[in-house]
Amino acid sequence: MAIQRPDDFDRRSKHLQSLDDEQLDRLFWELAGKIVDPLVELARTHTSPSIERSVLLRMGMDSFQAGAIVSRAFELGLLGKGVGHLVLRYSQSTGTSVEEAAKKLAEGQGWEELMKVFKGRKQNAATE
Repeated sequence: MAIQRPDDFDRRSKHLQSLDDEQLDRLFWELAGKIVDPLVELARTHTSPSIERSVLLRMGMDSFQAGAIVSRAFELGLLGKGVGHLVLRYSQSTGTSVEEAAKKLAEGQGWEELMKVFKGRKQNAATE
């Protein structure tokens, strides 16, 4: 037999009863933001090679390119910058397409330039 919980909705919702729909909507999104803030921060500051490979695959790279880029980024301590970000920054700095930038990085080219771009910056995604 389930234990019945006393109905105390009126008491618990008293502070909400004077709010109109717009105020309730604003309060809802404010509280929802507070709930997910720790998750957003965790996602921003923590990653893994498999997550980063997945990002590159979703950007249209093949698994060989993704694997090569993630491995090199990991070796150089740049994984926390986000490999999609690395590819994009390299693309922008060289004036090439994202596809061409990914191809060059996968072939081992351009890493010195990326190291210069990120030299002296903290090795986590939160700084970018």
